Amino acid sequence: MKPVIVVHGGAGVIVKEYEERYRSGVKRAALKGYDLLKQGGSALTAVEEAVVVMEDDSNFNAGYGSVLNEEGEVEMDAIIMDGKNLATGAVSAVRCIANPIKLARLVMEKTDHVLLTANGAALFAKAQGVPEVPGEKLITERSKERWRKNIESNSNPVATQVGLGTVGAVAIDSEGNLACATSTGGISNKMVGRVGDSACVGSGGYADNIVGATSTTGHGESIMKVILARLILYHMEQGKTPEEAADAGLNYMKTKVEGLAGVIVINNSGDWTARFSTKQMTWAAVKEDKLQFGIYHGETQTISVEEALKN
Repeated sequence: MKPVIVVHGGAGVIVKEYEERYRSGVKRAALKGYDLLKQGGSALTAVEEAVVVMEDDSNFNAGYGSVLNEEGEVEMDAIIMDGKNLATGAVSAVRCIANPIKLARLVMEKTDHVLLTANGAALFAKAQGVPEVPGEKLITERSKERWRKNIESNSNPVATQVGLGTVGAVAIDSEGNLACATSTGGISNKMVGRVGDSACVGSGGYADNIVGATSTTGHGESIMKVILARLILYHMEQGKTPEEAADAGLNYMKTKVEGLAGVIVINNSGDWTARFSTKQMTWAAVKEDKLQFGIYHGETQTISVEEALKN
């Protein structure tokens, strides 16, 4: 099997001045994951490390740069899933952790549980030797400004901030194993303790070697109501292509609960797609040493991996 990786940097509305930063971020993430796959690494490690790249990038709403809750603090969710055996690890409402996706993998590998939350996740992280970082170290001026504006305008974060920068990745490795990973800071000015779709199996992501893998981004409450990630895989089980399955899931969600989202999908043959019902979604994919990426509907730019690494 030829390895493939697809990543997303969030679906929603992207301010023009940030477009190039988002493109650069998803390209770096995809290239990082693909390099690991080319060296014989697992899909699970590839999606984890691709997400780490974006968690460390302040432009994305995950890890460093996450949006703030109503009290002006960072609370993050993440999930990782192994398509080989459906092993899953997730964390929700975690604070003071630079890379929630790494903690999610530890939950998967070091506990008998799937999801740890808030203080429980913090205690587990400490027991595993995961370094704690001061909460303010994860906060950017951009996130603080967004938080202030929401307070001043009394705006509804659900209505005005759909999926600003949630990150995710799906991949298939040389052995045909699939994996997915998703990480987010959630919705700006959310209630303390709010958990979105990203930490929920079947909503924020799903991976099964028999079918495929997907990672979602968008309005979390809507995604959870339709269990979007698993719904897309269900359509693939019925014979739909990744693109047809993604469109079917997105259309159902939009019609049923008026929710908007974006998804990246890969099947067990390595066919992939990036689809979204929002205005934009940043994404990048690498297959057969070709890097493709885009933000707008209908936009796909293609360059060789060699060329991308030179830049």
